[in-house]
Amino acid sequence: MESWLSLLLSIAAFSLSLSQEDPHRSFSSETLINNVVQDNQTGRIYVGAVNSIYQLSPELVREARTETGPKEDAPTCTPPASACQDTKSMDNHNKLLLVHPSNGSLIVCGSRYRGICSLLNLTNVDQQLYYSDSKGERTYVASIEDNVNVVGVMSTYTRDGQNFPVFLVGKGYGSLDSTKLISTRILQDLREWVVFESIIEASTVQTTPFVPKYLHDFRHAFKEDGFVYFLFSRTLDGTDGKNFTFVSRLCESDPHYYSHTELQLNCGKDNRYNKVRAAYVAAPGKELARSMSESGLYGNVVSWRKVLFMVASSDDNPGESALCMYPLDTINEKLGNIISACYIDSGKISGDPAVDIPYSSKTDEFCTSKIAKDTLERYKCGADFLPSPLASKPKYALKAQSELTKPELLTAVSVAVENEHTIAFIGNSRGEVFKVHLTSEPYEYSKAFTDPMRERVNKNLFFDLSHSHLYITTEKKITKVPVQECLKQPNCQSCVGLRDPYCGWCVLEGRCTRRSECRRAEEKNGWLWSPRQQCLKIVSFFPPNLSCKKTQTVKINIPSLPVIGHSDRLHCKVKEFQSPGRMSDSGQVSCELPQPSMIPQTLDDQDFVAVAITVFVNDSVELATRDFKFYNCAATVKKAENTPCMACVSSLWGCQWNIRDHTCSDMDDSISGAHIIKHRQGAKCPKFENPDPVLIPVGHKRRIHFEGFNLDLYQGRSFTIGTELMKNVEEDVSYADTFYSFNGFNFSFDKSPETNVLFYVKDKDTGKKMDSTLNVTLYNCAVGRQDCSLCKNADPKYRCVWCPRQKACVFEELCSSVDSHNVECPHPEITDIIPKFGPPEGGISITIRGSNLGIHPDDIVSISVVGEPCVHQKNKYSVSTSVVCEIGPLRPIWGPVEVEVKGGKRGKSSMVFTYQDPIPESVKPSQGLKAGGTLITIFGTNLKTGSASDVQVQIGGVDCFVEGFGREITCRTGEYRADKVPSDLLPVSLKYGKNTVKTIPNAFQFMENPIIQSHHPQSSFVCGGRNIVVTGSGFDLIQNALLKVQGENAMALERYREKNDSMIQFSSPAVNASGGHFTTFIQLDNWVRELKPFEYHPNPTFNNISKKVITEASIIIVTGRGFSRAMTAHEAQAFVGEVRCTVNTLQDDKLFLDAPSTPPRSRSRRQRRDTRPELLELLIKFGNGEWVVGSVQYEHKNDLALYIIIPAVIVPMLIIIAISVYCYRRKSQQAEREYEKVKHQLENLEESVRDRCKKEFTDLMIEMEDHTNDLSEGRIPFLDYKTYTDRVFFLPSKDGANDVMITGKLDIPESRRATVTQALNQFSNLLNSKTFLINFIRTLERSNDFNARAKVYFASLLTVALHGKLEYYTDIMRTLLLELMEEYVNSKNPKLMLRRSETVVERMLCNWMSICLYQFLKDSAGEPLYKLFRAIKHQIEKGPVDARVKKAKYTLNDTGLLGDDVEYSVLTLQVLVHGEGPDVTPVKVLNCDTISQVKEKIIEQVYRNLPYSQRPKVESVTLEWRPGSTGQILSDLDLTSQKEGRWRRINTLAHYNVRDNAILVLSRVLHTQQNYDQNHENHEERNALLEDDKVFHLVRPAEELDEIKSKRGSIKDKSMTKAITEIYLTRLLSVKGTLQQFVDDFFRSVLCSGAVVPPAVKYFFDFLDEQALKHNNVDEETIHIWKTNSLPLRFWVNILKNPHFIFDVNVTEVVDAALSVIAQTFMDACTKSEHKLSRDSPSNKLLYAKEISTYKKMVDDYYKGIRQMVPVSDQDMNTHLAEVSRAHTDKLNTQVALHQLYQYASKYYDGIIASLDEDPAAQSKQLTHRLQHIAATMENKVTDL
Repeated sequence: MESWLSLLLSIAAFSLSLSQEDPHRSFSSETLINNVVQDNQTGRIYVGAVNSIYQLSPELVREARTETGPKEDAPTCTPPASACQDTKSMDNHNKLLLVHPSNGSLIVCGSRYRGICSLLNLTNVDQQLYYSDSKGERTYVASIEDNVNVVGVMSTYTRDGQNFPVFLVGKGYGSLDSTKLISTRILQDLREWVVFESIIEASTVQTTPFVPKYLHDFRHAFKEDGFVYFLFSRTLDGTDGKNFTFVSRLCESDPHYYSHTELQLNCGKDNRYNKVRAAYVAAPGKELARSMSESGLYGNVVSWRKVLFMVASSDDNPGESALCMYPLDTINEKLGNIISACYIDSGKISGDPAVDIPYSSKTDEFCTSKIAKDTLERYKCGADFLPSPLASKPKYALKAQSELTKPELLTAVSVAVENEHTIAFIGNSRGEVFKVHLTSEPYEYSKAFTDPMRERVNKNLFFDLSHSHLYITTEKKITKVPVQECLKQPNCQSCVGLRDPYCGWCVLEGRCTRRSECRRAEEKNGWLWSPRQQCLKIVSFFPPNLSCKKTQTVKINIPSLPVIGHSDRLHCKVKEFQSPGRMSDSGQVSCELPQPSMIPQTLDDQDFVAVAITVFVNDSVELATRDFKFYNCAATVKKAENTPCMACVSSLWGCQWNIRDHTCSDMDDSISGAHIIKHRQGAKCPKFENPDPVLIPVGHKRRIHFEGFNLDLYQGRSFTIGTELMKNVEEDVSYADTFYSFNGFNFSFDKSPETNVLFYVKDKDTGKKMDSTLNVTLYNCAVGRQDCSLCKNADPKYRCVWCPRQKACVFEELCSSVDSHNVECPHPEITDIIPKFGPPEGGISITIRGSNLGIHPDDIVSISVVGEPCVHQKNKYSVSTSVVCEIGPLRPIWGPVEVEVKGGKRGKSSMVFTYQDPIPESVKPSQGLKAGGTLITIFGTNLKTGSASDVQVQIGGVDCFVEGFGREITCRTGEYRADKVPSDLLPVSLKYGKNTVKTIPNAFQFMENPIIQSHHPQSSFVCGGRNIVVTGSGFDLIQNALLKVQGENAMALERYREKNDSMIQFSSPAVNASGGHFTTFIQLDNWVRELKPFEYHPNPTFNNISKKVITEASIIIVTGRGFSRAMTAHEAQAFVGEVRCTVNTLQDDKLFLDAPSTPPRSRSRRQRRDTRPELLELLIKFGNGEWVVGSVQYEHKNDLALYIIIPAVIVPMLIIIAISVYCYRRKSQQAEREYEKVKHQLENLEESVRDRCKKEFTDLMIEMEDHTNDLSEGRIPFLDYKTYTDRVFFLPSKDGANDVMITGKLDIPESRRATVTQALNQFSNLLNSKTFLINFIRTLERSNDFNARAKVYFASLLTVALHGKLEYYTDIMRTLLLELMEEYVNSKNPKLMLRRSETVVERMLCNWMSICLYQFLKDSAGEPLYKLFRAIKHQIEKGPVDARVKKAKYTLNDTGLLGDDVEYSVLTLQVLVHGEGPDVTPVKVLNCDTISQVKEKIIEQVYRNLPYSQRPKVESVTLEWRPGSTGQILSDLDLTSQKEGRWRRINTLAHYNVRDNAILVLSRVLHTQQNYDQNHENHEERNALLEDDKVFHLVRPAEELDEIKSKRGSIKDKSMTKAITEIYLTRLLSVKGTLQQFVDDFFRSVLCSGAVVPPAVKYFFDFLDEQALKHNNVDEETIHIWKTNSLPLRFWVNILKNPHFIFDVNVTEVVDAALSVIAQTFMDACTKSEHKLSRDSPSNKLLYAKEISTYKKMVDDYYKGIRQMVPVSDQDMNTHLAEVSRAHTDKLNTQVALHQLYQYASKYYDGIIASLDEDPAAQSKQLTHRLQHIAATMENKVTDL
């Protein structure tokens, strides 16, 4: 029985300890909690965490759990996952959790598989009701990105009169998500819809496709009065990253989102709190509604209408947050005004624009429709003909003041109403939930909860169904806490001290309760509300007090007493005494007081005793209590023993004094007589007063006289007098002539100059003290007056004199000298001089200390220092002890100080004062921060001149505050406020006193303050000790670096541990965990900055380890919580005993440690007293924090077997291996030697080429630096859109740049221009008929004379003509492509489709790609392409280029390789441009360059900032060389040109002998000058030059050389010539290596699906994939070929070979040849077939053979990546195309294109008419008639009309 009892007691004790540790019910999740929802019918809680869904009871008991992750997925994976590649295990974050009560399901949406949702059973979440991952994009609900918030709300949708449940979702933009902001999701299969499908297509409510610039962050969604509201923050237009809070509203019944309207919400003054964090919608309660209405800020607020309560933070200071309130009625009114303004008043409210259309690039007017007000009433939810969506402009935002601000991040809010009062529960990022009473002046009154780990409170903060408890969610935990704790308060004072609106004091029950829990709360004063701070209290008693010797009835006054009914029983309690209470008519309570014997004794130092009288009702309920005072008259005399009578009769209690008995007693009117002194008759008390004299000297006995009053009854009595200083001696008092006296006393006292002495007088007979106020002053002349002057300075009333014999100051009667009053003081004595050194210029003050230096300042007659007068400063004079004077100038000398006082007395110092010249020489350091704080040391000679207070130091006018004064002077610099930093070298000046200034010139420089770039890590535990590394620049100048942490009531500091110029290391300071919010600063000398972000976290908690026995190979697992908040595995330390063990992994709740490989010594690191020798402490160390988490011991094992087994097995094995290796090595040595020989040769060749490539690449990168700078400055010469399309579409045409589409000139007579324009507009309308256009194209393609060139040209004309409607153009293209696909798939080889432009549609596709990829070229691919072009051009022009045969020394194309080794040198020319100033431009050229080549290079360098089209052309400039006084015009051919047989060599710089650094003048050729030259040209020279046109530059043409060699050479010579040419092929490899980086960069920019992929590419590739699935004979290789033909071959190769299509550049033949090689490589990379290379393969193919496989993989990955991207819907594509149309159509020659297209219509007129006549659709639309009408107008001819 005893054992059972002990067991029960231990269980109870354990339960009690648990309840004390965690008083609240809670649930902990293993992973991060994302969402929590409550079933409003059952009260169950559903938790959406990472990888799990939990089902909890209302008491947070786990009922069920289902796992949702991790899942095999990839960010770009399109479900099902089985079809995806490169998947990996990924966490599934819960993004949305909604209760669907009507069918008992829980909607769960996660971050995996594109945000697919599922339905779980509400009664058992482990049971899945629905899930499908094969329904495609339409069922992707949530976001896969962790930082994208998703909100949702249940609703209903009506279709065909039937209502069915849906849920609306608000979702921010993720890079791999759709752009829809809001979607409506169905919850059942219905007709064409499937579960979770987005059933409303509203392109308006989405961010601009592919430009996620609005950055939506959804925070809340709710439904009210037929509307659905979303609360979110976003940017206004993407130009600025600042967030603004918006609320948007939709009609619940709106099937198109036409009603979507957004209103900006401003929180705080100037919208300081601009980013919403959390929100709650609730009715405000009567009191808050009244307060809001009376404030005038919210309009008329009623208690039953909802209010939006919102917490928001500041972008400017994320550490600040506020609570704001917005009545829904006001929100709706504002939204209504916006809608009305747009539909009726052109978007204006009170004349100001108030309406905006978000998510649209339209810049034109949008609120242009004006409808009647009654129409507006009918279309409250918008319509298709009305603008939508709408939003308020910032000026029309709804503004609210911040009701509550906090210097911390608020993260959650919930609101409740209790007794019509409103309470907000607000959570923050530090794990706290505090309660706020929302009144006209809101106040925080309590904390509801504080998380022990300080984990952030997340948005899931809500009440239980009864609103009596609050569920608080932190990162991994849900806690249920009561909304109030009234019952915990024991009394009314503590109850009202809460100021809790939930609580009040239930008076007649004696409890702190909610109003609903108090039975008589409705009675007047029955329940006292806590915030009113009012309790029942006893105001007064009657009588107010009573003698402790009496008893009687007392009346107790208790205002606000509730009604005491007949059944209520009152009683009073005084200590143990109880008496019944009675209510009087006046509302007072009457009670009997206890008998005197029951009253406690009076304390020694008091004359009363206070006893509490407590009034109770109904036995135990205390109403009020107050102390009642029982007084004791006899004790009053204890308070003033020297005046007993006065103390008695002046007390509060009405006592009387009996002279005869010498007693104080209660007032008794029955006793009277002369010996009785009544209350307040103190004047009648016998007493002694008025002593004389009142000054008594020490050591001298003086008689003291005093008076006595009211002593009639003491006639004939004797008295004695005494005081404490008389050492218990009492003297007799004598009486004579109405005065009393006594002989006095020889007092001794030396603690102070004077003290007060109070004498008492006693009746000698009785020994009782009588009233005495005999107070005198005792003084001592000697104290504080050590010399004669001080003594003479004493107040004359003391009669102190200097006594020469005693050499002391004494009372005059104590000095035996005859005439002590006329004693002269001795000569002054000087004991010290401060300072002892002064500057020759004087001007400093010196202090002379000593004695007898006079009594008054005027006593000083003169002061001399080293014989020179010193000016006395009287205001600093101290009597007798010190004199201050200011020295004058004197040469360097030393001598004594002399002071003369009145009477001719002089004093001379024994020490000397020295004049010396201070000479500062140097300063260290010589640089410091602009902010100041640098401690500098000044070195020199005689610096210790004057005193520290005399010296002032300045650095260029900036004060330097002296801190050290001695042989060196140290001072700390102030702030340098000038703008110029670094400053000039500034002088350091020292000012000694008034006159001496010494300067060190150019001694100090102020430098820029340091720059802090980053710090890591950004958090610490409160125990501190974490290594914090701050990086930046300018740290070398810093002398003192501090890390300061400021808490709410304390500060912690830590000095730096290590630093260099770019890094400072600190150890984080330890702080008090209860210090609240911490702010961390870094102080570098005087420069202080807040270190943001930096956060302090509570120390982690550790559990005791469970595994006690370990081995050397063990993994030790330590569990706990909060590890990863401010620690990493690299920083953490662990010790087993004294040996450190490795921390392998650190998670938030687990540490994985490797046990030491050898058992440590048993003595632990902590010196634990443990008798077991092998028990070792396991210690964890995080920074300064240390935790012992348990003890471990190593297991014992027998290792003997290993010593036998290892040699027996291992030794034979080693012998066998050694023999085998030896044999193998023997056989392979010969082959190895051969291999090494070949390898060595190859390595030499490879090393040679590599070195050459490296050198060339380095040179190229250095010389391309200018071009890179040009790129960074935005100087890539992109062509505008029109020029780009003209060149892509029409430059390849037969007329080239003169094509009418490029020139834009039509030859139309002016008289017919208007008619033709009208007809062309009609023709444009006709082209917009799909039926006509398809027939038009088919007719042309059936015609035999409509050749390939005509098809290309026609397609380009059609692209321009339809550019205004690219969506329609795309539709036509799709239709024609489908027909082409059917033709190739069914009757031809499918792989040949799209290979050539054999049809109109193939060219249309090429043009479509060109249009859609223009912006991508400008934004992404253009820069690497331009860099590649520039690099090729630069590399080619580095070496000789033959101007005639177009071959170069450096190229990629073997056919363009210059076969001869031409000698050349690099020249730098100094070019002066005529008429453009004296500046010369250095230009690098080759001496083998022709004059035209030189001109080209000069023009390119001089005009490098201009695009090519704006530069002068080569033929428009002349080049003049001025080697001397005369100039020479340089030209390619002249009479000096060299001739070699029939061949003439083009002139080069070498021909003219132009040297390095020669000055050349570039001039423009004027037409008049040209004419003059032509007229005066030497005809003989011209004829001579034109006599034979065979000219060459560097090498003659090959056929000429072959001809010569065939005549005189042999076959061997020919083969040698070929071999010599092929030797130079290694140059191709060198150039290829040099350009490799640029080629790779371009390929990556084009073939990277991880970056931005143009939507057109994704859209078209998906189209091809979709069509391929419909045909059985289309395999994966065919799809690959289709994609290659449509994009890389049709677009990229074209742009790569023709950079001038996109850039304003000139592409020479030599550059074009190199680009062709890269283009061919690009084409090879895109093909699926393998290229088998051999010795006979072209050099161009061999050149990139190694890279082809890499590029092929890039292409494959690119195609795969695009396939896995989020699909681009038709709607998204059309939006994008419409944007392109709007932006560029007006710039194109549309009318010219229509005119040219009509020429085809005219040429094939009859065929088109016949085709239209055969088409029923064309007949119904009268297309034939319309064409005939246009023809009649255009050609002015009669038709069949």
